[in-house]
Amino acid sequence: MLDVGQANELKLAARRAGATNADLKRLSEGDAFARILPVLRGLGEVTITKYLVDLSADPMVPKGWEVVEHRRGDKEFLFDPAKVVLYLDGGQKGGRTIKGNELRNKLSDQPVFNANLLDFYLANPHLIPEEWKGKAVFFWGTIYRDSNGGLCVRYLIWFGSGWYWHFYWLGSDWFDNNPAASRK
Repeated sequence: MLDVGQANELKLAARRAGATNADLKRLSEGDAFARILPVLRGLGEVTITKYLVDLSADPMVPKGWEVVEHRRGDKEFLFDPAKVVLYLDGGQKGGRTIKGNELRNKLSDQPVFNANLLDFYLANPHLIPEEWKGKAVFFWGTIYRDSNGGLCVRYLIWFGSGWYWHFYWLGSDWFDNNPAASRK
């Protein structure tokens, strides 16, 4: 039986390791702890999976669309969730909104990620932070022209029981739940 002292030891160890509340929640769900227990008892090993994302490649282009701007990044970006942060411009904070075209100009100096990272996340949804639910996370490093001629940005969103991409026109308003995925 876990007592208060042991629970505190676990909390301190988790803090030293950089674990988040979301990490601890995942550890307590389903059979996650049961899968780790053999490692703790010396009966197994942990293999770290390294994910490389090609941010220099051409992005996925939906049928009938074209790429207007694509900020190329590293050919072999070693994915680390700590390197991806959500950025809000001052014009999106405090209940204010900002037009997408204005936000695009303001983000020109920000190290925003392109749509290749969005597609990586869709292929690996287990890596999407739980805190992103309830937000539309935009990948401003790739600007498209849709089949109707409008400029737009793709975003990642949780809908129902899964992650999907959608798009938003630059003539629209951006709110405080519309952050940009940016490099830390």
